[in-house]
Amino acid sequence: MSYLLRLVLPDRPGALGAVASALGLAGADILSVDVIERSAGKATDDLVVELPADRLADTLVSAAATVAGVQVESIRPYAGQLDPHRELELLESLAREPQSSLPLLADGVARVFRAGWALVLSEPVAGDAVDGKGQVLARGGAAPELHTLAMPWWPPGPARQLDAAAEWAPADWDRLGTELAVAPFGKAALLVGRPGLRWLPSELVRLAHLAAIAASVTPPAPVGPGP
Repeated sequence: MSYLLRLVLPDRPGALGAVASALGLAGADILSVDVIERSAGKATDDLVVELPADRLADTLVSAAATVAGVQVESIRPYAGQLDPHRELELLESLAREPQSSLPLLADGVARVFRAGWALVLSEPVAGDAVDGKGQVLARGGAAPELHTLAMPWWPPGPARQLDAAAEWAPADWDRLGTELAVAPFGKAALLVGRPGLRWLPSELVRLAHLAAIAASVTPPAPVGPGP
């Protein structure tokens, strides 16, 4: 079974190698490593790790913790593609298939950020039957089956985290430990949810940049709910 392991480790030569050795001794195979953020002598890395079926996930936590200075921030099952869908590949696909750009964007963003789902939302339009709500223009990943969503947090810029326990959010988002992030996408918004994996400032910057570039290569999103 594959797991996504987020580690905070000392930003020093050999630290990641020591973790890799410890995980290898525990019977785990490292499938991919992403350096998410570096700051103040520390690095935050995401590792996709495969563990034999007869081993428990706690084995990974215990193994990583044997390396001095390493902190296991989170661990969760990972069912995503082993070859991550990167930003440039996503932008190329948007340019090739403009007629399918919104669902491609939502699905691609969910993959790039190893999220559970992503929604493209229209700007809310006041004075109609869905006052204060935006229309769901596209969904990706295991996105909730919503057609409209209350958006008291509008506008979506700057890119930031949102509280899944707020009144506007469906109750099951908070129960599932969903971490929410939003970024502007032209005149629309990109809302991304992932379970149990907090958003780092560097990821929010990446999300904002990706959404801005994607908006420049896709047809304008509709404004407000449709008829």
